[in-house]
Amino acid sequence: MTLRFIAKDPQTDGKDCPTAWVDDEAKEIVIQGWKAGKETLAKCRETGPIPETEAVVRPPFRMIPVTREACDVAEGVRL
Repeated sequence: MTLRFIAKDPQTDGKDCPTAWVDDEAKEIVIQGWKAGKETLAKCRETGPIPETEAVVRPPFRMIPVTREACDVAEGVRL
C-alpha cells in the first residue's frame, strides 16, 4: 500500500489531528477524523446499519480544502 500524504488539519498542532491521504493503488481517499459519538452514530444508523468494517468520522469544515485537494489528486490518478 502506498499512501500519498495530502495534509493535516491546518488549525491544529500537527500531532493528533484530522489528516487526509490518497491510496493510489486502491484508488481510495483515506481520512482520519475524530470518532463520532453515540448520538451521531445513532442518527447515522437511522439511514442504515454501519458494518463492522466501516467507521463514522468527523473531519471539521476547515478540512474542506484538504479534502478537495485529496479529491483532485485522486481524480488525477484515475485519469
